[in-house]
Amino acid sequence: MGSNGTAIEIDGLTRTFGSVTAVDHLHLAIPRGELFGLVGPDGGGKTTTLRMLAGILTPTEGDAVVAGHSIRKAPEALKGKIAYMSQRFGLYGDLTVLENLNFYADLFEVPAKERAARIERLLAFSNLTPFKDRLADKLSGGMKQKLGLACALIHTPEIVLLDEPTNGVDPVSRRDFWRILYEMLKEGVTILVTTAYLDEAERCKRVGLMHQGRLLALDTPDRIKSLMAGDLVEIPVADAWRARRLLAGVAQAKGVTLFGHRLHVSVDDMNRDLPAVLSALQREGLQPRDPRRVIPSLEDVFISMIERGEGGDHARAA
Repeated sequence: MGSNGTAIEIDGLTRTFGSVTAVDHLHLAIPRGELFGLVGPDGGGKTTTLRMLAGILTPTEGDAVVAGHSIRKAPEALKGKIAYMSQRFGLYGDLTVLENLNFYADLFEVPAKERAARIERLLAFSNLTPFKDRLADKLSGGMKQKLGLACALIHTPEIVLLDEPTNGVDPVSRRDFWRILYEMLKEGVTILVTTAYLDEAERCKRVGLMHQGRLLALDTPDRIKSLMAGDLVEIPVADAWRARRLLAGVAQAKGVTLFGHRLHVSVDDMNRDLPAVLSALQREGLQPRDPRRVIPSLEDVFISMIERGEGGDHARAA
């Protein structure tokens, strides 16, 4: 298992906690230099997968080769090859930005002669140079995430594992964070990022939709969106929350997603099924208007797959 062109190769990776199976026989190969997104709701197995790939958590079954090393046989060999940024990355609030970077440089045994140049570059890379003497506790949430990433990159890893790095971060900082990831890609770094934001996942070359420890689908975002069966209709309504609850009892509505004051309703056939949907909304005074067919988002596809009980067949796609 594992090859020169593959950064991460996962074979039957499984992790149980008592009677709960958090990750269920996962198979996945990520080529070098790819930005791969593992997406899905909380509790889907994303964090457990990353903790195993980082050599922190031992698999119950299966194995993975990460940067040429088995996570089961040689987890300690991963240290110099990967960067793992958890949801609660360990910044030291009473140290400055610069002191945090130096601390992690010590931790990863970065040679003294390379250290100053690397730190200067990472500060510029993350737009933190003006804040290098500020205490980490005094940084905004977005700045803390960028500092966490800079600390994780101090030893120039081949593979970066990021667990929901933009969770709770403001939209401007999220965009800035992704700009940094794209710059890393240009240098040939392989990035595996987990996210609950499915709009972010569209930025990845390929994504895996993960639910209850299994991959429902694995492909490029555009190809996954083409998997959605039937038609997707956008309907502006007076009370989207109430409309969503109402349509849960309407047979023709196979899946319903909220987008502000609009509904995205999945139906088998728009011409045949839409009248029943609109009629149900009108009877309850929800004022449906201007329905139109739309191209599904990843979120639409994901919800549709879960509600229809799909998956498995698409999870081997390349």
